[in-house]
Amino acid sequence: MPITADCHLHSHHSGDSDTPMEAMILRGIRLGLDTLCFTEHQDIDFPDSPDGPGETFLLNGDSYLYELVRLRETYGGDIRLLFGVELGLQPEAFQPVCAYAGAYEFDFIIGSSHVCHGRDPYYPEFFRGRTEESAFREYFESVLENVEKFSCYDVYGHLDYVVRYGPGRDREYSYEKYGDILDEILKKLIETGKGLELNTGGLESGLKNPNPCPGILRRYRELGGEIVTVGSDAHAPGRIGSHFDLAAQILKDCGFRYYAVYQKRIPEMRTL
Repeated sequence: MPITADCHLHSHHSGDSDTPMEAMILRGIRLGLDTLCFTEHQDIDFPDSPDGPGETFLLNGDSYLYELVRLRETYGGDIRLLFGVELGLQPEAFQPVCAYAGAYEFDFIIGSSHVCHGRDPYYPEFFRGRTEESAFREYFESVLENVEKFSCYDVYGHLDYVVRYGPGRDREYSYEKYGDILDEILKKLIETGKGLELNTGGLESGLKNPNPCPGILRRYRELGGEIVTVGSDAHAPGRIGSHFDLAAQILKDCGFRYYAVYQKRIPEMRTL
């Protein structure tokens, strides 16, 4: 396996998983991975449902870190365990999000768009009454707003996440269809030294491509981007490291020679 680090994992510390951290670690060791980075959800002002905001994705960082340190003592000789977080970015939550990013000595911070202008694309209501294209475009506009406002992250996670939930999913979706706004996003990421994540969770959810699609990854590379991390977005042990051979091939096909693993917010470049 050319990729031996899974840098996007969730356990019971995230609101959408009930998996013990230890079970995730044992699975990573069995797979022969050398590094796991937990990236538990912290989504401030996340709308739990179309009815309004709730607290499903608020992270208890102290509890999370305590358990990770304890498990490092047990398994640190078998696998490197990194302390990460996946921050949900929304401009209106700018101050508390950035404060949380600085509250702990994270190894790695993923910035993600799970919410678009106060609405969750997971729910069909996000797409109702308009074309899929207009919904996707609004989502990408919100991503651009985030990359222009935030700097308290290392890579942007699953950049075209919205495609997972569109009525047609990725049947008629391509980089070229949204290239004007996607180029603005990618240029801003490169200008500010931020990377992209190749997230194989899209493949697990039935898409034909990971998130983001190869067209976005290729364009990021053409524009001069070099930093790409790889994560399964696993919320259960069976999905750790899923499709990593394919991910490596996609990255090579898009012109990348390396993938990145962050420790203490510094990228270590590994040969594909």
